[in-house]
Amino acid sequence: MADFSDFTRRAQAAETLVRRLFPPTPCLRNAHLSHAYDCDLWLKREDLTPVRSYKLRGAWNAMIRARERDPDISLFVCASAGNHAQGVAYACRQLGVRGVIFMPVTTPQQKIDKTRTFGGDWIEIRLTGDYFDRTLEAARQYCEEAQGYFLAPFDDLDVMEGQATVAVEMLTQVKPDVVVLPVGGGGLSAGVIAYLREVSPQTEVYLVEPTGGMSLAAGLEAGEPVTLRQIDSFVDGAAVARIGALPFEILKTVPRGHVLTSPEDRICSTMVELLNVEGIVLEPAGALSLDALQDIREAIRGKTVVCVASGGNFDFERLPEVRERAQRFRNLKKYFILRMPQRPGALRDFLDLLGPEDDIARFEYLKKSARNFGSVLIGIETKTPSNFEVLFAKMDAAGLVYRDITGDQALSEFVL
Repeated sequence: MADFSDFTRRAQAAETLVRRLFPPTPCLRNAHLSHAYDCDLWLKREDLTPVRSYKLRGAWNAMIRARERDPDISLFVCASAGNHAQGVAYACRQLGVRGVIFMPVTTPQQKIDKTRTFGGDWIEIRLTGDYFDRTLEAARQYCEEAQGYFLAPFDDLDVMEGQATVAVEMLTQVKPDVVVLPVGGGGLSAGVIAYLREVSPQTEVYLVEPTGGMSLAAGLEAGEPVTLRQIDSFVDGAAVARIGALPFEILKTVPRGHVLTSPEDRICSTMVELLNVEGIVLEPAGALSLDALQDIREAIRGKTVVCVASGGNFDFERLPEVRERAQRFRNLKKYFILRMPQRPGALRDFLDLLGPEDDIARFEYLKKSARNFGSVLIGIETKTPSNFEVLFAKMDAAGLVYRDITGDQALSEFVL
């Protein structure tokens, strides 16, 4: 059992250490979201740290605390495919200490390059394993052999104290009635909650997980951390198979109704809205807290609310996928399989059914050798969801046989 009795003082001390790296991230009022949700909405912009996420805070604090306990530490080791790796790399360069960072072989080159840029000559990157579990195993084995210090991404008290500096700063910037936080491994959420309970106990906290990584919800159900059998890695900054044991000691007391889930496609819709309306670029995990506002609309009405935008490390090569998923969530794009008669004029007959706002985004024969009918994969984009009701009514009246596969995950992954 961890000792959290001195957590507040240590979090405040960690905030002083963080000031050696960067000034407080801004807490900015957002007029658009304030109007949309009838509240006073503020964004704690962790996407504006030097590494564009809060992870630097925990890594920095943990490294300094470790060297205070043992000044002879000369090697730090971590395993990460994203923000933790970049935070560790940046901290190694600032401290002038060697770091070895293990990343999966499948890590996008953009993330590898950014990690190398932040760490410079002070770090070495080792690509090991197709999946993170293998990467983590290799990192721990190497750390033991090289007698280094392993930097856990969230299941570490020093890391939690570093992440709690988000709350230390926030309370000097605004006095929130409600705070909304993303939760993955639990380091940020547990650190902030532990601090708020002592310093601002009247503040309500809501936590948000992606639907494809509900490790906290599973832990609360079981009464202890459990390992999910499968996760959806799309929200890679928060899709964690097992909530951290130390963070769970704090998070297990959060009311079940205050642990929310956000579906991945809806998160994409929120990301697109923020980019188009506000010009704010957030990664999927960074948009979690904002996406969940629609689920607590009545609970936050008239209140001062802070959403922690936890990170902005978004690879724009993913933008087409994000836009695609957002359109599907908003019912502005659908895919279906149509049995098309194999006769002259059949395609023209179908095209005549389309409305003025309907566009064909994909058209592909799946069975090119059929004699009487052929299966056709069709993707349609439109401007208004109700346009699909009109289109399908016309198709039904024409006696066409079709199947909407937009929501069929297994089939759509196979053919799209």
